[in-house]
Parts: sequence; C-alpha cells; structure tokens
Amino acid sequence: MKTILVPTDFSPAANNAAYYAFELGKGIKASLKLCYAVMLPTASPLGQPVAWPLMDYSSLQQEANKELSKLSIELKTNTELLVSDCPPVHYSAEIGTVSEVVKESLNREKASLVVMGTSGAGALSRFFLGSSSRALIDHADFPILLVPPGTAFKKMKKIAFATDLSEGDLLLIHSLSIFARAFNAEILIVHITPADLDHGLDHDKVDAFLNEVTCKVNYSKIYYRHVKDMDVDDGLNWLTEHVAIDLLAMVHRKHHFIQRIFKGSQTKKMVGHLKLPLLVFPSESPAVL
Repeated sequence: MKTILVPTDFSPAANNAAYYAFELGKGIKASLKLCYAVMLPTASPLGQPVAWPLMDYSSLQQEANKELSKLSIELKTNTELLVSDCPPVHYSAEIGTVSEVVKESLNREKASLVVMGTSGAGALSRFFLGSSSRALIDHADFPILLVPPGTAFKKMKKIAFATDLSEGDLLLIHSLSIFARAFNAEILIVHITPADLDHGLDHDKVDAFLNEVTCKVNYSKIYYRHVKDMDVDDGLNWLTEHVAIDLLAMVHRKHHFIQRIFKGSQTKKMVGHLKLPLLVFPSESPAVL
C-alpha cells in the first residue's frame, strides 16, 4: 500500500489538509503518516549555545504525539466508512526541522506523496511560511500537494497538468494517469504561450509531444488545450477561473511563479493560484506517485 505523508503544526489549515489527505487515501488506497517536527532553539539571542534538558524534548514529543493521536481518531470518526474500512493512519513526533523530519519520514515510510496545508493570504503560519518549510518545498525531490484553507475533498473529475512540452513531463503525465485512474478522472494537458512568442506555436513540437503521450501513457482520458496570448501566471489564473478542474499539477522550475508563492507573495494574482489544490512535481529527478 502507498503512503501519504502529512506534516502538521495542528493549525486549522494543516488539519484541513489532513482531512483532505485522508479522503484522498481512500481513493488511491494509501495509508497516512501524520508527522510533527519538534523544533527547539539552539542558540541564545547573543549567539551563545543553549543546552536544553532531554526532559524538555521528551515532554514536547509526548504532548505532540497526544495531539497526533487525537487528530488520527478525529479523521477516522468523521467519515461515513466503517473504522475497519478506513485507510490506516500512523503518526509520530520527531525532533528536528520540518525539512529534516519530512525527509527522514519519507525515506523511512517510503511515502510517495506529501500533503501540506497552505496558510492563506496574510496568515504567517510557522508551518507553511517558515524558512524551513519554504526550503523543503523549494528543494524537494518528491511531489507535494498543497491544499488551500477550507478546501474540502471531492471526487476528482478533471486534473490539469501545465507543461512546457519538456520530455521529462511525459513521465509525470504517466504518473498522473495512475493517480487519475483511481477516480476515473480526465487529464487536461495545458500548454500556455505568451503573445510575444517570437516564432509562434511550434505545432510540430506539440504533435510530437502528444504522439509520445499516446504511445507511452496507457490512459484514454487525456486531452490537450492550448492557452495562447498569456504569460504563465495569467494563463493559469484564466484556467482555474474558466475551466472546471479539481486539481492543478505542474513542475516547480527555477524562476517560476511557484517560487514567488513560496516566498510569501501576498498579491491577489499569486494567491489566486491557490484556490484549488496544487500538485507540485520537482524539477529534477521527479518522483512518481
């Protein structure tokens, strides 16, 4: 069985993401692993090392594990399924930064996906906008599903994948097809080109890419849409506002708008992209779901 890793800081946004992950786990037959990072200061304001008693670590871990246990019970009781039919939910509180705890848990649990809540505009969550979690997302070599505050899970009918027609995206579309098949959902391949593109759309490149998709991805419900005369930001805003999609998936590349979201941009344009769940694939050595 696959495992979904859900880091939490017990904030409403993080708890909402846990509920989303639980419902997702039902659909893709995956277990859940809730994790919490116990972070303690290691230096004084004057730069002198501070020795924290081991008891402090232990007591904080115990308290966190109590909260994780409570959350796991709430997930199982707030469902229409019998407890015996629910996805298994495990949990652990570990000492370290968010990045350290998540990466260690991923390796130990062999998890294929991380689900995180976003804090929303104006909310300075320690968890999502803290430096360690930004570093985790920005340098991740695993898929991360970002769930906006208040987003309830619903059966997926259409998943949009934004692509620049890179060869590496073929593997990700194949990965998405396995994900989509669990819900019998459509995959909409979206290619966005700006108005000032020097030589117009390269139709041969598009045809070659789609032929590769047909040959290498064994899934019939895949469609293509070209969004033209827009930059990537505006094109994705237009897509989320005018096309009924349940999940947006894309690759996190350098100098990308996602990077600006992770740096805490509060503009309406950037926050608009997080009105629906956003699945972020790493740019290098992409892991499959």
